[in-house]
Amino acid sequence: MNEKSRVSTNINFDADGISHGYLQVPHSTTDSAYGWIPVPVTVVKNGYGPSVLLMAGNHGDEYEGQILLMKLLRGLSADQVTGRLIILPGVNSPAVAAGQRVSPIDGGNLNRLFPGDADGTPTQMIAHYIDSVLLPLVRYCFDFHSGGYSLEYIPSAHLVAPSELSLRKEALGFLNAFGMPNSILIEGLANDDQLLLGSCRRRGVGHMSTELGGAAAFSVDAFRAAERGLPRLLRHVGVLAPNDHTEPAPSTRFYLRQPARELIFATDSGVFEAYVKLGDAVNEGDLAGQIHFPEIPWRAPETMFFPTGGVILAKRAPARARIGDCLFALGVPGLAEASDD
Repeated sequence: MNEKSRVSTNINFDADGISHGYLQVPHSTTDSAYGWIPVPVTVVKNGYGPSVLLMAGNHGDEYEGQILLMKLLRGLSADQVTGRLIILPGVNSPAVAAGQRVSPIDGGNLNRLFPGDADGTPTQMIAHYIDSVLLPLVRYCFDFHSGGYSLEYIPSAHLVAPSELSLRKEALGFLNAFGMPNSILIEGLANDDQLLLGSCRRRGVGHMSTELGGAAAFSVDAFRAAERGLPRLLRHVGVLAPNDHTEPAPSTRFYLRQPARELIFATDSGVFEAYVKLGDAVNEGDLAGQIHFPEIPWRAPETMFFPTGGVILAKRAPARARIGDCLFALGVPGLAEASDD
């Protein structure tokens, strides 16, 4: 397999100052034989300090992070930076343009295609460029997600907790500095090698993500919390100059999210009537909801119960559901707070 990326750019990542441009992803079509897909990129560099990669639009139907990074890059001056920021506000640009989770060009889900393929589809080439070119340049990578069209989350930072104590302490420091109302941790995530997280781990890059609302809408509360938290996070890692006017981080509620095998999935196809909402606490055996069948309205609904207790961290946004759709994700509060001693 070719190891050298076929993606090019007009950006000099080592030049001081502010540079705007594109990653150019080659894509030959009937309409454009020698064409390329533009992925917008901004680099802000000033002197010496850590390098940080900021990404949004990994999934194109997640909007808060895209706006967060667009506002950041338009408001920054080079003298505010001590090191380097590489900002990709719409990294899977075909998906972003279409407002879809996956690319309409190749069906690629960027966050399931790492470490990518230099000779692959456009989405695979984007993943390969991030893995092989950008991650080796940086010490930290912060990737801003929401629930997208199908899910809505409580406003939260999101972290797959490293098992190594020093890395875990560093990662929990990201959450505390960012200061979202909620922080969700996942322990022992399996099969993370196809995620951006997996590439960050292989490259020794500190990583944090978010879940800023969802339902393919715009959450004002989640966005404002992230907008206040991002400068704190960047100052915490040392890439923004200190500012006496920065407000202290509010406390964050920690939740340990249930493993993927314990998420609540639809067991039939129809219209889902949820019995609980985001943030509700439930007990094992509580009624989760019912699936109704408009095509057979006299059929009794499928009734679903919670197999475990916890707090509702995420719920399905569209009422229409099919077998295998995730309906709820639960978490147990308070388990991670003592881990940042």
